[in-house]
Amino acid sequence: MMNRGNYNLCIIKPNKSSFSETFVQVHIDRLAGHKFVLYGGAFPVYDGEGKFLIKSKFGLLSYLFQKRILKRQRIPVRINALKNYLINKKIDIVFAEYGMVGAMVTEACKLAGVPLIIHFHGADVYYKKNIEEYGQLYKQAFQYGSAFIAVSADMATRLKEMGVPADKLYNASCGVDPEAFPLIDISSSGKTFLAVGRFVEKKSPQSVVKAFKMVADKIPAAKLWMVGEGPLFDEVRVLISQFALQHKVVLTGKQTPAEIRELMEHSRAFVQHSVTAANGDSEGTPVTVLEASSSGLPVVSTKHAGIKEAVVDGVTGYLVAEYDIEGMAQRMTELAESPELAVKMGKAGREHMIANYNTDDRIAFLDSIIQQNLKTNG
Repeated sequence: MMNRGNYNLCIIKPNKSSFSETFVQVHIDRLAGHKFVLYGGAFPVYDGEGKFLIKSKFGLLSYLFQKRILKRQRIPVRINALKNYLINKKIDIVFAEYGMVGAMVTEACKLAGVPLIIHFHGADVYYKKNIEEYGQLYKQAFQYGSAFIAVSADMATRLKEMGVPADKLYNASCGVDPEAFPLIDISSSGKTFLAVGRFVEKKSPQSVVKAFKMVADKIPAAKLWMVGEGPLFDEVRVLISQFALQHKVVLTGKQTPAEIRELMEHSRAFVQHSVTAANGDSEGTPVTVLEASSSGLPVVSTKHAGIKEAVVDGVTGYLVAEYDIEGMAQRMTELAESPELAVKMGKAGREHMIANYNTDDRIAFLDSIIQQNLKTNG
């Protein structure tokens, strides 16, 4: 086995940068090895310097024609470009972020003789359209891939049902850095709740507003901050107006990590009402839940995906059934009325994060998986 870091690791991700994909950047920053990063959608077309993997103008024109006009999924010139890159850079192993990416690059990895690890995150396992579009490629990836990483026990079960070999499957949720999210003293915080996440169906922001309405009816001093953007933003804003909550609910839009941290310092609890969307989409393990717990905020959420592992019901927060608006409101009310309970649960949440979700431990685990599957290991 190679010494830690003495190998070439190629990380392939879909987006050049994404506000919500901090977990991908953590992998780039902290995984061992000499790292090469590629991006450009489900199949990478750019290297880390933003240069095309396809070098010839004719090749680029052929690729664009097949992709945009013919709508082809398998494009040989693109596959060969990646294969050549992996060989020329002497890549020892590929780490693909998201199942669609892993499925699309499987053939190139196979041609180059490079092991492939696929890290799943959520929509790549649950979103029906993705499964339909990449189904056949997934089967090929499951046959060739060296290791497959789920971020929750539920996801691991689903991947086994899809055909991932059990002996190649690992449950490794994203983690949180306890030093970056230190314990906050919430003992004197107001009766304010914080929600952070995209305004999309699987996060059901409308359910959070509906639950908060019940809380506000009982506790006039209660407030709610909702951080994020997305397709349901306007619908949520209308709902807030209908409930006459304009002075109690603040829609902040997108916020920086530092700004979110400041909001946490003035919050009593973190709330998120994750659900399974109509299209099948589901959470993995929301990083914002981990960050809130590390900071000492109790979490009120749902019995959904990796949240069931990240939040210990009745100990580090409360979990209710999906769409149980009344149940969520009741739990929020309990925390609003008892800062002592909130502090107790928040401290337990931080201990749970340090013991089970520390980024150092999570990265070490991923490093060990990579080490075990390097091509030089035979």
